[in-house]
Amino acid sequence: MKSPCHLWLLLAFLLFQAGLIRAQTRPVSDPPVIESSWDDLLEDVATAEDWTGHREDLRKRFLHLIRDEAKPEKPPLDLQVHEAVIVDGVYERQLISYAVESDERAHAYLARPLDRPEKSPAIVALHGTHAQGARRAAGLEDNPQKAYLDHLARRGYIVIAPEHFVSGHRIPPEGPYDTTRFYEKHPDWTAVGKFTYEHSIAVDVLASLPEVDMENLGALGHSLGGQGTMFLAAYDSRIKAAASNCAASFFRHNKNVTHWSRDHWYIYFKPLREGFLKGELPDIDFHEIIALVAPRAYLDVSAVNDGDPLAQKQRALMNLKLLDVWTLTGHPENYAFYVHGRGHSVEHESRALIYAWMDTHLKPPSATEVKLVTPDREKPVE
Repeated sequence: MKSPCHLWLLLAFLLFQAGLIRAQTRPVSDPPVIESSWDDLLEDVATAEDWTGHREDLRKRFLHLIRDEAKPEKPPLDLQVHEAVIVDGVYERQLISYAVESDERAHAYLARPLDRPEKSPAIVALHGTHAQGARRAAGLEDNPQKAYLDHLARRGYIVIAPEHFVSGHRIPPEGPYDTTRFYEKHPDWTAVGKFTYEHSIAVDVLASLPEVDMENLGALGHSLGGQGTMFLAAYDSRIKAAASNCAASFFRHNKNVTHWSRDHWYIYFKPLREGFLKGELPDIDFHEIIALVAPRAYLDVSAVNDGDPLAQKQRALMNLKLLDVWTLTGHPENYAFYVHGRGHSVEHESRALIYAWMDTHLKPPSATEVKLVTPDREKPVE
């Protein structure tokens, strides 16, 4: 004999089959508001006018973070060319140097396409933590996926790939990326302030070239170069479009935050170490630094499996809040982010997106225009 429960189930099934009752559906609802710790970016900011005032405060905090007040007086460029070659008949590549301090010169590779218009867009290409990073950016050694200067010159850009100040021609006796001697020379400055200042001087080099279209300058980089891109775009308003690939994590939500001010090798922010050891964070974080770029174009590329997955998920929330800033300033089309699972890399799809981002924002519309197939473009098969 069947139990009452079985009889009810049988009855419900028969009624459902007869269409007399319907399966339960999910209720319609509005999407919930996404709240995160990054919301402080627009706290008490409701209008574009509010943002303008808040931005000025953030810029002051940013310049103090990198200790910009401690930078030396900028010397004349004194641009020199040390070698020049033609690559594949497509572009000329020069090894150049220029003054960055009264007693210090930086080296860089400079590429200029041979077939170019009177004025061409230009890009500052920043390398990662590699002893000969500028040579890698030029495609002369190591990973060709990171040969940005070569890739971009073939796409019609004038490109400068400067050496990081503790690499290449300026590797200190202690080894690549050791900042000991830098802080002995500049105890009140920061390594971030130093490389940002030098990257801005690389922009000065581009400005000195009559064939560069100074209205269309870009910056891009991977890893340490991605961080450099972020800082440069925030620092130098001449950068119209920037793309940062796999830059390091921020100050908050970072269990290894003291690495930003470690006591050995490459020390980003030496003045912050005492505060970090006390559990104190700076009064500005990466979302506020990136926001200084608005409304100019900025693309953030990152991987969920590049370091701490939870931190990288926080990066996605950070990017959503940053998009609100670009929306507030009237240019949401100028901010984008791409999250992938390729780890700490710059694989084909990331490069393709970054280069397309540059094309979109630095080249004329005709460079990215697409057309329908019309009868005048067709030819019968014979």
